[in-house]
Amino acid sequence: MTTFLWVIFPYICLTIFVGGHIWRYRYDKFGWTTRSSQLYESRLLRIGSPLFHFGMLWVVMGHFLGLVIPKTWTQTVINDEAYHVVAVTGGMLAGAAALSGLVILIYRRRMTGPVFSATTANDKFMYLVLAVVILLGCLNTIQSSGMIAVAGTEHYDYREGVSVWFRSIFWFQPQPELMTGAPWSFQAHSLTAFFLFAIWPFTRLVHVFSAPLGYAVRPYIVYRSRDERPVAAVGSRAPKRGWEQNR
Repeated sequence: MTTFLWVIFPYICLTIFVGGHIWRYRYDKFGWTTRSSQLYESRLLRIGSPLFHFGMLWVVMGHFLGLVIPKTWTQTVINDEAYHVVAVTGGMLAGAAALSGLVILIYRRRMTGPVFSATTANDKFMYLVLAVVILLGCLNTIQSSGMIAVAGTEHYDYREGVSVWFRSIFWFQPQPELMTGAPWSFQAHSLTAFFLFAIWPFTRLVHVFSAPLGYAVRPYIVYRSRDERPVAAVGSRAPKRGWEQNR
């Protein structure tokens, strides 16, 4: 079970993540969209969307710093106490923003009739998994701050456990034993995050990899207004059709 959870399962999820995006791009380009619902409701969207997206951007940056960059590297720049303060403070702010934005977006989707009608079962399942991942991440951040105590987390340093295991997967030298000693909340967060990667290519989350880079080099779009028609009156006549304006 240890090998399956911390070696086989992550590789399965990553394979689906990569292969699923390739398949989706090749065979479902027209479905590669967020299915925007801004036309149905925009007030809550203007609040929830920036909160969620900017919050998740900082969450991703925090995970990159904590998981990808080894502890020995960060120690050459900042001591452990200062790192802990920055990580916990930034993590709590980013998590709070992302979670608040997600709550607003889910509330909007449920309480706005046209938006709810456009919500598929796939969307609901994706929101559920995403919410669980964010909640578990917030729990890990809060307990790391010392605000709450969870058994097994008193002296746990994820940079010496979860982070090393995470990097070992991509080096194809997995170390599953590092996760057996991790607190349950870190284990649950890791498993649900990898499961989110597995379903990612088949949800609206694919829009994360879409960027309007072509806008910078595309040709100008020429707009031509219609001829102004005179007000109908006695003796008036409609302007001629064609390229030349009436004088």
